[in-house]
Amino acid sequence: MAEQERTPVTPVGPDGRPAVRPKVLPWVLVHTIGRLAVFALLTVVLWMVGLDFWSGMLFGLVLSMPVSYFLLRRSREQLSVALVARSEEKRRAKEQFRARLSGDAAA
Repeated sequence: MAEQERTPVTPVGPDGRPAVRPKVLPWVLVHTIGRLAVFALLTVVLWMVGLDFWSGMLFGLVLSMPVSYFLLRRSREQLSVALVARSEEKRRAKEQFRARLSGDAAA
């Protein structure tokens, strides 16, 4: 079978202009700081309830996982979108590079 030539597709935003790739680093920072804040808050609450230092830290860590899953949903979803966009961009650049190396694409 003959190979079909793929034309590069430029992502389009909701306003019809080319889509802007979301930044990854700000969402990584927001999510990481959020996770640490939830952990710290739960640990302090557990210490105030009467748990000792290590028990409060351990239960704070364990309880912060499901609480962060629900409270930080937006930042986790935005981070996923940014990572997928970056992955697609890298894949597309790699395909274009390979096409240029093989001489299939016009420079």
